[in-house]
Amino acid sequence: MKSDFLKHIAYDSVVFGYSDGQLKVLIMKYMNTNLYALPGGFVKMKENLNDAVVKGLKERTGLNNIFLEQFYTFGDLKRYKPEIMETILKANGIKLRRNDWMMDRFISIAYYALINFHEVDPKPGFLSESCDWYDINKLPKLMLDHKMIITKALQTLRESLGKKPVGKNLLPKFFTMNDLQKTYEVILGEKMHRGTFQRKMLNMGILVRHEKKFSGGAHKAPYLYSFD
Repeated sequence: MKSDFLKHIAYDSVVFGYSDGQLKVLIMKYMNTNLYALPGGFVKMKENLNDAVVKGLKERTGLNNIFLEQFYTFGDLKRYKPEIMETILKANGIKLRRNDWMMDRFISIAYYALINFHEVDPKPGFLSESCDWYDINKLPKLMLDHKMIITKALQTLRESLGKKPVGKNLLPKFFTMNDLQKTYEVILGEKMHRGTFQRKMLNMGILVRHEKKFSGGAHKAPYLYSFD
């Protein structure tokens, strides 16, 4: 019902994962349409914004403890295209009332999330037929300004690399320095000098070194690390 939700407010989540040397993004496809979008939703009148986002991500990923950060608000006039929502609802047999609240203009509060790709079993929502990982460089055509939202999220993530242990949320508990470097290179979209990267990470004081990972001769085995 209209009274259950805040008017004109929505949220969208850019969910990043890392696998096989690629940065992934979680994308939904709306049922009976060719419309692709970020996971998102609305906020109830008696619900905290962050609680709504966390609940929505749990429904899509099955995870509770997710690194989540609000990074921008999108409210340009050009993102108001009621015909898109009308297409989604009609494709699912939902009749629209006159002046339906879902046809109004919405400002979207955007979050980005970092999760372990291998811990997630994506689940589609009520109006979607799929929820899948896509390589960030091979995204389908997204509706509204969702491609712009991803671009802004990636920019924010890149700016956070020197301030936060980003790899902690994307990698398994134990990893090699090479694994960590590859993750950073994929996010930045550029190669990094091995020695410089290793010194920088060790000087940050956020890593714990463990026994070597044996893969042959002991002298070739790289050390394993975890975040402190």
